[in-house]
Amino acid sequence: MAIKSTADKVATIQKGYTLEGPTIELGAAIVDGELHKDAPVRLPLSMMNRHGLVAGATGTGKTVTLHMMAEQLSTAGVPVFLADIKGDLSGLATAATGSEKLKARTDSIGQAWAGKTFPVEFLALGGDGAGIPVRSTITSFGPILLSRVMELNETQESSLQLVFHFADKNNLELIDLKDLRAVIQFLTSDEGKDELENLGGLSKSTAGVILRELITLEAQGMEKFFGEPEFDTAELLRTAPDGRGVVSCLELPTLQTKPMLFSTFLMWLLADLFEDLPEAGDLDKPKLVFFLDEAHLLFNDASKAFLDAITTTVRLIRSKGVGIFFVTQTPKDVPAEVLGQLANRVQHALRAFTPEDAKALKATVSTFPMSDYDLEETLTSAGIGEAVITVMNEKGAPTPVALTRLRAPESVMGPSDDALIGSTVAGSVLLAKYGTAVDNVSAYEKLTGRAASPTGAAAGGSTAQPPTGSGAGLDPNAVDADARRIEEEILGRPSSRPAPAPEPERAPQRRAPQPQDSGGGMAGDLAGALGGALGGGLKSMARSLGTQIGRELLRGVFGTASRRRRR
Repeated sequence: MAIKSTADKVATIQKGYTLEGPTIELGAAIVDGELHKDAPVRLPLSMMNRHGLVAGATGTGKTVTLHMMAEQLSTAGVPVFLADIKGDLSGLATAATGSEKLKARTDSIGQAWAGKTFPVEFLALGGDGAGIPVRSTITSFGPILLSRVMELNETQESSLQLVFHFADKNNLELIDLKDLRAVIQFLTSDEGKDELENLGGLSKSTAGVILRELITLEAQGMEKFFGEPEFDTAELLRTAPDGRGVVSCLELPTLQTKPMLFSTFLMWLLADLFEDLPEAGDLDKPKLVFFLDEAHLLFNDASKAFLDAITTTVRLIRSKGVGIFFVTQTPKDVPAEVLGQLANRVQHALRAFTPEDAKALKATVSTFPMSDYDLEETLTSAGIGEAVITVMNEKGAPTPVALTRLRAPESVMGPSDDALIGSTVAGSVLLAKYGTAVDNVSAYEKLTGRAASPTGAAAGGSTAQPPTGSGAGLDPNAVDADARRIEEEILGRPSSRPAPAPEPERAPQRRAPQPQDSGGGMAGDLAGALGGALGGGLKSMARSLGTQIGRELLRGVFGTASRRRRR
């Protein structure tokens, strides 16, 4: 094969990265050791929902790369989600200050640099930090993700799914850890042994193991991550008044000792988006770009069900307009089924100090298209702020491999001042909605006969009674409320049904809620209620709507329960 000249190599890169639509500017190509600012390397905005990988050894600049990409996405009107493990990404809210060294770098790659701030929403998992609290209910989180947090084996995971099935079937809301604990304690008690036997595959000993793991989670202080008000993942899709995309920055500095928890919570956010977003097809720009940092933590010792769910989510969520970028050290950290779906690659330097490192280097090289570079040498000699790049062009084909000197961020590459973060959180429209935890009536109260004590102004709802017999798991007031809601949707006017009168208090009883048969339960009650309210002519429609509600109780790919299906 003829040896190509430097000019030919540069021309190949120039042609490969000549794109028609809007792009994310990544930097300028380095060919044969020389920087060529006339050979810019770009990523088409319309291809960012084809997902990507940002990889490289520790200290090679991965965080700065996603920082720089997030800035440009925000400018283009695309919302961004970032997991801020080290606290460095909060600097997006503070304009950077120029210097002679910085000017020399930006001039060398043809970057017109100016210090800027970006619209940032600071979030904190479970309120463990200064940001807006992000919580999930247990029923929304689902059995597969919760099994991951609890580090259950596959048998125990299957058993936990049966517990969730029992709770779903019997109208026992799993809001926080004490709700799940109450359900398992009931199933393992003398009163619940018949229900336990009816579940078939759930043994009392396995239920006991799950209960002990649950108590361990509570002892570790993890109960604050589960509860209400639950975070609505639609908040991640917002734009600022000036049209720029909001950068949602989830701070995780205190969670470095709980890597399984935070990585699984990030997957819950994606799963919830996946279940709620409609199909979007090919868009000029994505609805959201989600950077999933420390991605290897997702896959370490993962069960087959969990891996299958991740693969399905990554494969299908792109058609809903969401792009996912996995951030990790080597492509080997990502299973082949997922890696094959990551079309955009930004590979920072790798080290080859050990035989294992050498294997990882060879594996990484094998994932790139043929190129004019000796990639083994290039990947071990690339400097900080340089990366080997290939992306998907607008026609769906890979661009030429290019060693690239990357653009410099225009906001601070480090944390913002605590005072700025505090004032941003205090002024957030989300604070009133999510700032105060509430404890509404749920499975714990229904099974123990205790009324929940609201812990914040947002607490509401009537006190639920514990189950007392066949069909007792249903709250008649809730059935009437659903009947009124569906009547209003059908007729397009306020319901004629009277609001229910408050029921007298009943003595607490701790009995199992009875399963609802196909002809009764909520679907049957709604059909009957609507039939009386609207007349016999609409009775079949009401029955159909009741069946629809029943179908919507089905769980998603991760066993999660979508917000829309829970309403």
